[in-house]
Amino acid sequence: MKSIFGFDEAYLKKIKAHITAKEIRQQPRLWKETLEIITNKKEQIKKYLDEIFQEDNLRIIFTGAGTSAFVGECVTPYLDRKLLNRVEAIPTTDIVSNPENYLHSDVPTLLVSCARSGNSPESVAAVELAENLVDNLYQIFLTCNPEGSLAKKALESDKNLLILMPEDSNDQGFAMTGSFTTMILSSLLIFNLDELEDIEEDIINIANIGENLLKNRINEIMNIQSVDFDRIVYLGSSSLKGLAREAALKILELTRGKIVSDHNSSLGFRHGPKSIINDNTLVVSYLSNDKYTRQYEVDLLQEMKTDGGNTKIMAISSYKDEKVENLVDYFISIHEDKKEYRDDVFLVFNYILIAQIFAFLKSIKLGISPDNPSPDGVVNRVVKGVVIYPYHIKDAVKVL
Repeated sequence: MKSIFGFDEAYLKKIKAHITAKEIRQQPRLWKETLEIITNKKEQIKKYLDEIFQEDNLRIIFTGAGTSAFVGECVTPYLDRKLLNRVEAIPTTDIVSNPENYLHSDVPTLLVSCARSGNSPESVAAVELAENLVDNLYQIFLTCNPEGSLAKKALESDKNLLILMPEDSNDQGFAMTGSFTTMILSSLLIFNLDELEDIEEDIINIANIGENLLKNRINEIMNIQSVDFDRIVYLGSSSLKGLAREAALKILELTRGKIVSDHNSSLGFRHGPKSIINDNTLVVSYLSNDKYTRQYEVDLLQEMKTDGGNTKIMAISSYKDEKVENLVDYFISIHEDKKEYRDDVFLVFNYILIAQIFAFLKSIKLGISPDNPSPDGVVNRVVKGVVIYPYHIKDAVKVL
């Protein structure tokens, strides 16, 4: 009988966990498919970007809601440094409530909309607000649903570019998994077209490592499930802070709020948020590959070890690190030895697999169905119940 993560598929279907398990497991394949999609569209994307990068002072905004917003939080630290343009992550939920705080009529803008379904009310409204407010607007739509409102809207102007993720990235489970990682990968690839051949090898290696992690190292993650905790904090720096936010949301969603979660940076955690720690807290630190940044992260691990109490600490690293292993209760490394990555954002893919599996297993342990952890409809796969109001610009009224 087939099994996923140590569970028979029949059992997973019975407890309504099979869809989420399958969607977590298939991600390395989706990464390879995403690479193929961007490679095949390389010339089209390059032509589009070459034209708009001629704009003076072009501003790039990554937007989305929930997990889709965290795509931007993961990729913008890297892209802002790599590109000559200002690159920002602004959630659709912020844009919709206060449009003119974020959208400026006289600034040429490339709006990169990230969306699984493309049907969230705020996602559609943010696009329409940008179209009304920004005089010179370009748009890239990264979405998993070819039938969604955003995918259809992308076809309305030659200043728009639609990039569809692999078909199986349109998660049917409640939690965003493959949709999140494929949109991150697409974001990185489309702004690295000149280095695409070199990056191709990196992505294939990352996918192969992910496949090995999912097939052969599940027991390492399952062993941590014996920890009794009702609070969890994920920590990360720069791009890994965006990842920490997504990891915290995953376990909050899949446990229906029974596990209270938070996220922060290692340096920021000391400034008040550390108050969340008690004897039932698990702190998970995503460690940077950057030698300078890692010093601060290891310092915090040392501090928490000397704080005493029953707080459990887990570190996730790209490589084996004896010093860190001696400071924490649980340690997971992606590689045995240190491997060079272009940037920490490329660690996101295999780091998030661990958090997704961890949240999935905790959900089952608590007797919750991962495929639909909120059957009462309090929280939905696609947000419902949002009323979008007309936005008034001075004397004119722009009706969405």
